[in-house]
Amino acid sequence: MDSFEINKIIAAILLVVLLVIGIGKVSNIVFYVEKPKTPGYKVDVEQIASSSSSATEAIEEKLDIAKLMSLGDIANGEKIFKKCAACHSIVKGGKNNIGPALYNVVGRKVGVVEDYKYSKALASYNKEWTFEELNGYLIKPAKWIKGTKMAFAGLRKEKDRASVIKYLNQNSDSPLPLP
Repeated sequence: MDSFEINKIIAAILLVVLLVIGIGKVSNIVFYVEKPKTPGYKVDVEQIASSSSSATEAIEEKLDIAKLMSLGDIANGEKIFKKCAACHSIVKGGKNNIGPALYNVVGRKVGVVEDYKYSKALASYNKEWTFEELNGYLIKPAKWIKGTKMAFAGLRKEKDRASVIKYLNQNSDSPLPLP
């Protein structure tokens, strides 16, 4: 290949690049649209707290756990718990499955079931499963305790969460009094 052919190839490439840039500039001039000074609509976005501790405190302040628990029904909780039964056992002396056994869970310290390997997040959580903690966790486990290996999406309805918490509380040697 001689230098004349190389020059033709380079010239062709430069011509294509200049055409693409030129067509872009010309189309911006031909199809120019002036932006309005005021937008047609405004979207208000609430600022969400970035730290999880302040978010959990805000949820706890808004939440009236006694009112929430009054929505629940143990029979409904037993039905809803069937979603949980795929991974958790609820019977006394039940074995750990994919998730730990949940008998006596209400009032128990988080991450203490023997013979179960908890995620680092749950093992170091250092709280008890109170009615409030269970409610927050059941909304969306991965968001409540970041790093948990529980892949459950959560229960959106307050009545469903209250029912499951009542059912878990009932399945205990000494159920806690409801708030």
